[in-house]
Amino acid sequence: MWQRIQTLYLLLATGLVVSLLFCTKAGDIPYTEYWPYAVLIVMTSILQVMALTTYKHRIFQMRTASLSAIILVGLQVWLVIDFFQTHNDPVFHVTAVFPIVATILDFLAARSILADEMLVRSADRLRAAKRKKQ
Repeated sequence: MWQRIQTLYLLLATGLVVSLLFCTKAGDIPYTEYWPYAVLIVMTSILQVMALTTYKHRIFQMRTASLSAIILVGLQVWLVIDFFQTHNDPVFHVTAVFPIVATILDFLAARSILADEMLVRSADRLRAAKRKKQ
């Protein structure tokens, strides 16, 4: 499990998303103070943990990572819109880019999972052809 690059991508993305639960956005306002943000962050955290722990089911793992990435894109867009509507002086915290970095990591993980699945299917196809030949 840990020797695969997609597991490391998913672990980093999970760490970034979970850290949003404890960080603040612009000013001293935590992300969890506004409940829709908290719901999206918790939902994405659950999807990240599911993707991280379901390494034996590659298709499900790829789908949960992709769904998490899509939700994170929505969260990032919502954060940017909310930020520019409520603040006159744009002061970004480093945590403002965590969702987009986690999205990139999720898509990289999904691509690696897909490559592993294609490799396994190719090997299965070759084994089946060899058995059929004998």
